[in-house]
Amino acid sequence: MSRPSAAKPGSSARSRGRRKAKPTPAARLTAALGPRLAPVIAAVTAFLAAAVAVLGPRVRRMRPHYPRPGRAGWRRWVPSWRQTGGAVLTSFGLSTLFLAVAYAATDIPDNLNSFATQQDNVYFWADGTPMARTGWVQRQAMPLSDVPEGVRWAVLAAENESFYSDPGISAKGLSRAVFRTLGQGDTQGGSTITQQYVKNAYLSQEQTYSRKLIEAMMALKLDNKMSKDEILEGYLNTSWFGRGTYGIQRAAQAYYGKDVGELNASEAAFLASLLKGAGLYDPTLSTANHARAEERWRWTLDRMVKIGKLSPEERARYRTFPEPLDVNPLYNTGEQSDYLVELATQYAKKTAHISDQDFDRGGYQIYTTFDKKRVDQLTAAVTKARDKAKKDNPKAAEHAHYGAASVAADGRILAVHGGPDHRKQGYNESNATTVRAGSAFQPFVYAAALEHGVRKSRDGAAEPVTGETLYGGDDGVPVTTPEGPYWDRSGRKVAAKNDGGRSYGQISLKRALGLSVNTTFMQLGMDTGLDKVRSTAEAAGLLPSSLGAQVPALSGGSSTPSAIRMASGYATFAAEGRHTEPYAVRKVTRNGHKVDVDTPGSRKAMSAETARAVQSALTDAFATARPEAAAKAKGEIAGKKGTTEDKTAAWFVGTEQKVSTAVVAYRIDLSKSLEPLPLEGLDGTAADSVPYGIWSDALSPLG
Repeated sequence: MSRPSAAKPGSSARSRGRRKAKPTPAARLTAALGPRLAPVIAAVTAFLAAAVAVLGPRVRRMRPHYPRPGRAGWRRWVPSWRQTGGAVLTSFGLSTLFLAVAYAATDIPDNLNSFATQQDNVYFWADGTPMARTGWVQRQAMPLSDVPEGVRWAVLAAENESFYSDPGISAKGLSRAVFRTLGQGDTQGGSTITQQYVKNAYLSQEQTYSRKLIEAMMALKLDNKMSKDEILEGYLNTSWFGRGTYGIQRAAQAYYGKDVGELNASEAAFLASLLKGAGLYDPTLSTANHARAEERWRWTLDRMVKIGKLSPEERARYRTFPEPLDVNPLYNTGEQSDYLVELATQYAKKTAHISDQDFDRGGYQIYTTFDKKRVDQLTAAVTKARDKAKKDNPKAAEHAHYGAASVAADGRILAVHGGPDHRKQGYNESNATTVRAGSAFQPFVYAAALEHGVRKSRDGAAEPVTGETLYGGDDGVPVTTPEGPYWDRSGRKVAAKNDGGRSYGQISLKRALGLSVNTTFMQLGMDTGLDKVRSTAEAAGLLPSSLGAQVPALSGGSSTPSAIRMASGYATFAAEGRHTEPYAVRKVTRNGHKVDVDTPGSRKAMSAETARAVQSALTDAFATARPEAAAKAKGEIAGKKGTTEDKTAAWFVGTEQKVSTAVVAYRIDLSKSLEPLPLEGLDGTAADSVPYGIWSDALSPLG
């Protein structure tokens, strides 16, 4: 049997040595300072290696003897002045070389980090007051020219009074920061405004030696690349001020409810104190914070006087601490306002041609057409009806929906009610094309007949009609064409049914409109031409996609317009036949600069004579159905109810003072489908209609 060969002496030791080999000093330095400085370290290492190779032999011949010969006792171990001077000079040279290489190797990124460029979008009511804001951060970039001198110097006095003369870093401050770091284990203080801007705009907030060194190198380089004003502008727009805000503009709005251009030196001095740490200087958070903020505020104002940026006379006027607002007025969206924001966002992107990517970057101010008083009253009216339904019929109310919208004759969407809470139901009830218009569609059939006339025979000329023209109004009468009855695809005669199966005999068109006689208008639509009924409805404002098939049911209200579109269509009658597409945004700016918006213009949808005739018929219809309300109204009211044959929707659309408001009640189980369910009494009664009740409650206080 062969014997195992003996291991070579020292082989295991060598393998262990290979396994446990320690990293080189350069590798350890790279790991400590981060990959960002790897090129610097590599360059320094290569230089030193070359220097050692060339100078090594000479240095070895010239090296001093140590311990020192000719000395006794402890003196043998004391370096000579030559040795000490040589060590100092060598250290200085190596440090200078290292910093020079580090400076050369440090690059300024072409783009700011994504967080530094992220801004919020702010939405405003029609009167210009803030409505809501969206975005990850509260920031609006402002050009330095829009920041008052007093505000700029309050910040500089508090943070870096030598900003305009320093090279971007402070040697004294940097040394102090290093000693604090060595003593306490973290990096703090010592940063100029340029360094703080570099940290905000290009780097992370981590506290490490490598980040501090890179920050200093970038600050030096940035100071040579950018003007001082550019750096200050960037700093003011990226700094954290607390209350969720970044930048001096949002800080001014969050603490004082005004733009930065409206701040005085006293208010600016307080905002400058927040740069030391908003959690410690926001006076609304604690008594201790208030004391700190007030002390820092006084100190900043005094510094402004000392550096000649505030006169003693002006300083004397600022004796009372400028108390900020208790809460940030730039609140987040919630409940009903989310529906408004969603609608305004859609319009802003479309009409201002803003891509999703650009919009998400933020910085936009969207000035909407929404009237806060109307929105609040419409919401209160719907909430009242919803609560009543839950109390009277909780099972049916579980799937109840109430779409409502107010549109002015010039196209402005003044108010919508989208649902109970957008965070629980993103489905917008005011903008949904889900349920049929029913008899609320009849004014469009009437307008088409008045505009184009009717044909009783295929080859006959169109005959004009008026509100006094008589038509048949009996229940269940088949719809006819010049060739005879209209047959559907299943081979059955098509006939309309009136509410309650009531028959009216011969009835004028104007009266039939007021009484919602379905049989009259289904036949009128056939005589006018379904193509003309459809085109008239589209011209008035209904979307083609909501009109459905061109069959007799079109005149019976088979279309599914949203509350916004139904209100817009009725507003066309009030505008004497001129239609303006409904819009929710009147102006868009980005960081104070105007963004071009396509504002819709009005166009002729029908003749003024036709529109006035329809409006007159709707006025009579309202007066007949609601004589007391018509008598109390301060202005003319035109409107009518709408019902569907299958009892799945109930409408009321009315115009008051050139503003049309549409309300629809319906039931849908959103967890299952968008198929409408029977109302089961949620529409109220003929005498006490739920949609009319909402309409009346929403508008009566405005009259």
